[in-house]
Parts: sequence; C-alpha cells; structure tokens
Amino acid sequence: MRRGMFLATAAVAATGLLLAGCGGSDDSGGGGGGETTSASAAKVGVILPDTKSSARWETADRKYLEQAFKDAGVDYDIQNAQGDKTQFQTIADQMITSGVNVLMIVNLDSGSGKAVLQKAQAQGIATIDYDRLTLGGGADFYVSFDNVEVGRLQGQGLEKCLTDAGTTTANIAFLNGSPTDNNATLFKQGAVEALKEKTDSGDYTVVADQDVPDWDNQQAGTIFEQMYTETGGKIDGVLAANDGLGNAAIAILKKNGVNGTVPVTGQDATDQGLQNILAGDQCMTVYKAVKKEADAAAALAVALATGGDTSSLATGTVTDTETDKEVDAVLLKPEAIYFDNVKDVIADGYTTKENVCTEALADACASAGIS
Repeated sequence: MRRGMFLATAAVAATGLLLAGCGGSDDSGGGGGGETTSASAAKVGVILPDTKSSARWETADRKYLEQAFKDAGVDYDIQNAQGDKTQFQTIADQMITSGVNVLMIVNLDSGSGKAVLQKAQAQGIATIDYDRLTLGGGADFYVSFDNVEVGRLQGQGLEKCLTDAGTTTANIAFLNGSPTDNNATLFKQGAVEALKEKTDSGDYTVVADQDVPDWDNQQAGTIFEQMYTETGGKIDGVLAANDGLGNAAIAILKKNGVNGTVPVTGQDATDQGLQNILAGDQCMTVYKAVKKEADAAAALAVALATGGDTSSLATGTVTDTETDKEVDAVLLKPEAIYFDNVKDVIADGYTTKENVCTEALADACASAGIS
C-alpha cells in the first residue's frame, strides 16, 4: 500500500486554523455553538467506536476533540457506539437529522462504516475517517498515525527485547487485532516486514498466529492460552497488537509462572501497558500522541464545516485497497516506548505519574526517571 507522508507540523497547523480561522473560543461547555459568523452554522458529529478496544477513545480522544471544537467555537456532538453496529447507525442517523455538516467516524468495521459514510455523503455532509480507514467508504479525509510504522516498531521492539535477553533463536506468537479493522491489517504488515529477516533465516519461528475478534481482551486471553497449551509453553516472544491484548497474554504467562521472561509488545501507551513495562512484564508499547491526531482532525473538520481552506492540512494520500482510490490523508509518526522512556509519555501530558506509579511500582518509577 502506498502511504502518505508524515505531517510533522500537524499540531501547529491545527492550532493555527482553530484559532485564526474561526476567531475565538466558547467556554460555555457542552458543545455550545460559537459566537462568530463563520462558525455559527457549523456543527461536527463524531462517532467513537467503543471502550473495549482501547481506553484511549474516552480518556484521550474525546477530551482533545472537545477542547479543539470549543476553542474554535464550533458546535459539536461526540458519542460512543460502545461496539454496537446498530447503535453506531442510530447515532449517525441522529447526527444527520440534527444538521451536522461534517461527520467524523472511527468505524467498527468497514462494512457498517461505509453505509454510514455514504448516507452522510448523500446528504451533502463532509466526511472524515478518524484513526481507522473505512475501506470503500470514500471519506473526504483520513487522519491517523502511520499504522504500518506502528507494526514495524512492534516487530523491531520484539527483536530488541529478545536480543537484549540473549535470545538468538525464538518461537514467536502473533496476537493480532480484529480482522475487521483495517488498522490491524497494517499493524501486522509492519510487524511481519520488521521480523522478515529473522523469520526467513529461521532464527525466529512463528508458532502461533491468530486474530482477536473485536479486539476483545477476554477472547484474547482464551486464544493465547490455547496457543500456549498447543505449543507446550514453547513461546519465547509475543507480538501483541495493543496493550489490552498484551495484558491478556501476560495474564496467561503469569498463570504459568513465566511472566517477565517472555517479551510481549503492545500499543497505545495505556496506563496498564506502561505499568506492565515498569513491572518488567511487557517489553514495549507504541505511543501515539493522540492530541496531535485529534487536533489535526479537528482542524480539518472545522475547515470543512466553515468553508475554510483544507489544501494545506492534508499532506499525503493513502490507497483505499477496496476501490484503489487515493484518500487525502494526514499520517502522524508513532514512537516506541521502553522502560527508559516511559517518562516521555508522562512528560507529554498523555497520562500522569499518579495514574501510572502505584505504590508497588514506586521503585521502578524512580529507576525509570519518573519524577
């Protein structure tokens, strides 16, 4: 897949548009409309997917999007479908009826997401795919991180942690994300690319490889326990697609008394993931600075809603593999997080020392330079 260029200055561009292009702020809360003429008729609808695939949707994305829209003085409605496709459709219908002129979605799968996007487009509503590309959906813009790079960092991270542990030959297991999430496909692509030299040489053997429906952590635990049993416990490393799946694998490793000896990857830099890294049970995670993603998406939404210029905001394209069409895109750069740079996630304001550094982890936090 041809991927778009990184947008290194997305946050700056977003801030400039939100402050200059819309002229003012609205501190009334609750998504109230702006005071300026340019924003008076603007309304943005945002549908988040769930709280199960990652905690980030409610703890990070919602608050950053809300703040961006408030700063722009643009009316908004942010709702969470809680993993229910019927509810997703109902929310979309309500938003369309309410008069949104931009609809931003994080799809639950491309099929149901496509239906929502096409219904909005038929009503003349501009559309944005946020974080996940809806295959065949034809969104006007796509805002996300470079998801192949996310997987590449995970693969590189697993190899680094195995090497650091002195492991030269390894049996590895892939615990992939949902098969209906295009991002999961891209994560897997990047990880396989990163590990190709090792797997081609025979140094690493993939002994288990399975998707986890709906990113369900409970199912992930069951799947990984089956992997562990079927391989006779001969798993030396786990390529887990996010922190939730990684934690599910860690729980099974703990049950078998081998946590901390088998490197496990992750993604999203959740508090739990960071705690697992500090405890020595997780090798690494991938941090995606959600504020930059939310600000870039909000900038596009505000520009579309108010008739502003979007030409400088998207700096590349991605290919929709279902239609072979190019989608204007903003792709941000992810960052690998290990024990030594967990502090960077806290310093960035994504979470706090209080959330991560429990009493049991006080010494580990001190060793990691978290102050």
